[in-house]
Amino acid sequence: MSDVIKIYGTAWCPDCILAKQILKQHSVIYEWIDISGNHEAAVYVEKINNGNRSVPTIVFPDGSILTEPSKAVLEKKLETLRELKINYPSA
Repeated sequence: MSDVIKIYGTAWCPDCILAKQILKQHSVIYEWIDISGNHEAAVYVEKINNGNRSVPTIVFPDGSILTEPSKAVLEKKLETLRELKINYPSA
């Protein structure tokens, strides 16, 4: 299990762009993985999303996964991470 949030997405996906903006606004450390040119990553996304290539798929250090989260859902998860002091540089 990684200690960094991983965002699987595509450069053209508006929800992916929004998720990255939210993480940046909250100063969260993350790894961006573009599935467009990465077959292994695309297969992984399909595997954890019941055969769907749904993006963004966000994998958290605690093993939880959010697929296509709303802004409110993602921000609530980030608040939980802040409380646990995970992925915040000043934590």
